[in-house]
Amino acid sequence: MGDDAAVLAPFVGEALISTDVAVLGIDLDAELFPLEDLGFKAVAAAVSDLAAMGARPRGAVVAVGSPPGTDLEELHRGIADAAAMTNCPIVGGDLTQAHDVFVAVTVFGECPGRGAVLRSGARPGDELVVTGPLGRSAAGLRRRRAGARLEDELVVAHRRPWPRIAEGIGARGAGVHAMMDLSDGLGLDLHRLADASRVGFVLDYVPVAPGATLEESISGGEDYELLIATDDAARLRLIFHDRGLRPPITIGHVVANPAKRTWNGDDFERRGWQHQL
Repeated sequence: MGDDAAVLAPFVGEALISTDVAVLGIDLDAELFPLEDLGFKAVAAAVSDLAAMGARPRGAVVAVGSPPGTDLEELHRGIADAAAMTNCPIVGGDLTQAHDVFVAVTVFGECPGRGAVLRSGARPGDELVVTGPLGRSAAGLRRRRAGARLEDELVVAHRRPWPRIAEGIGARGAGVHAMMDLSDGLGLDLHRLADASRVGFVLDYVPVAPGATLEESISGGEDYELLIATDDAARLRLIFHDRGLRPPITIGHVVANPAKRTWNGDDFERRGWQHQL
């Protein structure tokens, strides 16, 4: 920090770069949550994009825009907390005056050995799994709006999301075919994985987190669990077990026909968080 640019040691294997922007009032309700949560969510969401490809974080640069009078120390506490917890050091950034508060995070990661896991590799017959139950973030927002404390377990899941870095690295090591994070909800992201892989799917089960509703689990978004397609789920479970991770949950399988996308025999419609521009 303090120089014109960050200097990083050579990356091991493939280098990955991703950017995410969080805006106060859109990505976080300013009336319900402290400003530091915006900084935390911005970093966590960007790091989750690395986790979704099986990468380990190497560093991040952060750009902040805010109106005069914004408590930047509070905002930066959240950024620093997320950086420390995800082992993704902040190596540079910028600050500018803006009409609204926003945090733009660019993260760098690396994939040693085997290449990064893409969305486009799912194959017919692959098992579809997720790394945990869904709907916790949406349920937390609902509970906070109803008066729940910031320390409520589900509220914390919304304000302090946890990117599945260890799970992504483990899945890459297991040789999975495709992977992505569920940032916009299973109801959209499962279709996106199928679109990228030019396949269909049969969805048999939606794992609903305790305290969440079925609809929140499908369309709530911001869970940041990983969606994985693999032809060797047993190996994936063994690696997760050996690393002390929760066992992945099977939700369905991939089929060859891109037009076949069903849930319990019915068409599975696209629904989830849609970005408005």
